[in-house]
Amino acid sequence: MDTPISWIKAYVPDLDCSVEEYADKMTLSGSNMESYKKLDENLEKIVVGKIEKIEKHPDADKLIICQVNVGAETIQIVTGAPNVSEGDLVPVVLDGGRVAGGHDGGKNPENGIKIKKGKLRGVESFGMMCSIEELGSTRDLYPEAPENGIYIFEKDVNPGDDAVEALGLRDAVVEFEITSNRVDCFSMVGMAREAAATFRKDFYPPVVTATGNDEDVNDYIKVTVEDEELCPRYTARVVKNIKLAPSPEWMQRRLSAMGIRPINNLVDITNYVMEEYGQPMHAYDLDTIANREIIVRRAKKDDKFVTLDGEERIMDDSVLMICDGEKEIGIAGIMGGENSMVTDDIKTLLFEAACFDGTNIRLSAKKIGLRTDASGKFEKGLDPENAMAAMNRACQLIEELGAGEVVGGAVDVYPHPAEEVRLPLEVDKMNALLGTNVPKEEILTYFHRLGLIYEEASNELLIPSFRQDLRCMADLAEEVARFFGYDNIPVTLPRGEATAGKKPFKIRVEDVCRDVAEQNGFSGGMSYSFESPKVFDKLLLSKDAKERQAIEISNPLGEDFSVMRTISLNGMLTSLSSNLAHRNTNVRLYEFGNIYIPEALPLEKLPDERMQMTLGMYGDCDFFTLKGVLEDIMNALGLKGMSEYAPTTEYPFLHPGRQANVSLNGESVAYIGQVHPEVMDNYSMKGEVYVAVIDMPVLVEKATFDRKYEGVAKFPAMKRDLSMVMKKEIFVGQLEKIFREKGGKLLESYELFDVYEGNQIEKGYKSVAYSLTFRAKDRTLEEAEVSKIVDKILKELQNLGIELRA
Repeated sequence: MDTPISWIKAYVPDLDCSVEEYADKMTLSGSNMESYKKLDENLEKIVVGKIEKIEKHPDADKLIICQVNVGAETIQIVTGAPNVSEGDLVPVVLDGGRVAGGHDGGKNPENGIKIKKGKLRGVESFGMMCSIEELGSTRDLYPEAPENGIYIFEKDVNPGDDAVEALGLRDAVVEFEITSNRVDCFSMVGMAREAAATFRKDFYPPVVTATGNDEDVNDYIKVTVEDEELCPRYTARVVKNIKLAPSPEWMQRRLSAMGIRPINNLVDITNYVMEEYGQPMHAYDLDTIANREIIVRRAKKDDKFVTLDGEERIMDDSVLMICDGEKEIGIAGIMGGENSMVTDDIKTLLFEAACFDGTNIRLSAKKIGLRTDASGKFEKGLDPENAMAAMNRACQLIEELGAGEVVGGAVDVYPHPAEEVRLPLEVDKMNALLGTNVPKEEILTYFHRLGLIYEEASNELLIPSFRQDLRCMADLAEEVARFFGYDNIPVTLPRGEATAGKKPFKIRVEDVCRDVAEQNGFSGGMSYSFESPKVFDKLLLSKDAKERQAIEISNPLGEDFSVMRTISLNGMLTSLSSNLAHRNTNVRLYEFGNIYIPEALPLEKLPDERMQMTLGMYGDCDFFTLKGVLEDIMNALGLKGMSEYAPTTEYPFLHPGRQANVSLNGESVAYIGQVHPEVMDNYSMKGEVYVAVIDMPVLVEKATFDRKYEGVAKFPAMKRDLSMVMKKEIFVGQLEKIFREKGGKLLESYELFDVYEGNQIEKGYKSVAYSLTFRAKDRTLEEAEVSKIVDKILKELQNLGIELRA
């Protein structure tokens, strides 16, 4: 937000400080200064001079000799300017003075250009007459200046007057970084209120007087708002008998200081009010509005509309439009249409000041590719109460500048007025929050300067509508801190109870998984969540596989990154393939990453984002190596002996005879297997690759870090070795499940110590030997107790056709 200090002083006349002091104090009170520019920088000893006599140079056809009255004396100046005449009043830099730049507009940003007396073709010259470019400005901001030549004053000034002051250049423009929640500060009135509160000066807002003749505006225009959600307020007034002319100098100078080029009184008034009140306005030629009717509604999909800049825009049904009785005439809050533009032939003007939904304006501007100063303000969410105030101010300026005759009354469609906001004044809570001891009277002084009204009976503050950022006690405390001074808040120790911080349970589980993987030689990797639909073919997924129901990205970088991944294996296999291509012979990788599972397509709500831990390895390893890593992870998470492995063929990207599902208490938590040879070819790999994918949400739900210390065993253990013969199809996991279920509390541990297949065993069978350890915590076990438990285990094993080996 650019703020000329001279404009601020129009509302805070007692403000008296340097630009440096102004910028520093405003920054300390919360309005962060980005930069400032002095308009009179490097302009020294420049006065108004009156050309009293002009003579030709005796030795140069293009030079003239001027006798110039500079107030206290008349000096001689030699110049080549073609546009000066006797009697002209011009800016003159005296001997020893300084200008900002050259006639070509090029500036010397460090020290400007110093002017000294000298001789031109043998004739003495004691100064220099200046063009507007030499004074550091441009013809865009001073359109009355000649294209090539000396600036000539058109107003009543006298020789010897300060020419810089006369041009309005004794000013500085300060650029502030305004946060989006302070919509009121995107206006000169709002910044002036902040300055008055910061420097503890009186604030004088513009005094708006009633305007309008005896006619009724409703006889000229009818307004209908069809979408009240996107347009909570719409105001309109009519001005007839328009008289276009240049705006007054004071208005031109204020707009110029903000970088806005003056055009004419009507355009300048709308720009002026937008900067003064922060309320964008728009003007229509009433004679171009069909049926003298305004309708605010959404556009129709694929409608085409030509804006004021001559570009054709394609709409959709989310864009809010301003329409007349037959056609669309403007994009609400963004830009008007070419079909209703104001021309020099205008007779009757329709003024619009409205409040539109900020989010809709931002999205609409992005969709149609058109962002304007007006949309930049609307998208922040304007105060609906400000619309009529800005409208009345514009009409007041219309009458004051003689730009037209304002029709009486105003159209104001405001079906749901903003509700009054009240907050309790909690001085003790605010001081406790800030660590200060600011008296109530001083706090009320701050709030009074900010426009907040205190009601003593209810001990409440009435929050003005323009302060949409004040909604709770903490917001009020921030206002106290700003004007009490952050630098005045004493240093205090933190209050409250000290608690031990720790990571969320989910992150702790992931950390354990990561630690176990790295202890087993795995390295962490990362791959994109965006993938190509071709991935599903590479992984041999069927045409109706649920993984193919992937979310398409609306603005992808390309086809290779056009869908959100529903399976995590592609990134892992691509990484392993890359390592193999670089001749890394023994590689182990793991990755944590989300997959995105939509409930239905097209999306109606956010997808299920499931964290997956993917492990992949090749080289010095086999299926059981990776299975051991999974077991280590389960053990570290308090799930020892609880996981079950069941052979499966449901994963087409894994070897049909070397894949398994892993479950905990009957719920699937992972799958593991060897990559299918055809998939290996698709990823340009040879050899054997093993992968495992853990569904982290299930694992987190099952994991526990509860550990109970039981102390060193005091009583001896009793061991029993069981050597069993069984069919090859029976897995040792089935045996261990029986051990756990039938062993009871006395079974301390079990360990597989031998597996044998050979000539001494019947074909199709295998011999498996386990060592079982029993122990009681409170006594020495007896033989009969252990034998009873072993009998239960053997009985259950017999149901599976398992017998003790003779």
